[in-house]
Amino acid sequence: MSLEKLIDEKIQEAMARGEFDDLPGKGKPIDLSDYFATPEDRRTTYSVLKNASVLPEEGELLKEIETLKRRLADCRDQKLAAGLRKTLNESVLKLNLALERHKKR
Repeated sequence: MSLEKLIDEKIQEAMARGEFDDLPGKGKPIDLSDYFATPEDRRTTYSVLKNASVLPEEGELLKEIETLKRRLADCRDQKLAAGLRKTLNESVLKLNLALERHKKR
């Protein structure tokens, strides 16, 4: 039995069991605009990273900045707040530098 036929059989069996019935976006068209907006030489890499739930550096920095802002807003200790502000400013600087690098490409 060919690999293609085996794969098709497994998919058909899974469909018969209803394993695809509750998938997000079922019955809706697939939005590929982000895929085609990504430069061709980066599409595969970005797709792999996205499927692995890995954020690019900028995304990680944005998450870190939001976390630091929340912690700073809740902080009542002045010494701790000063450290959080310093870390926040460093993260914002890293983000700005990363964004500048992308503009130059």
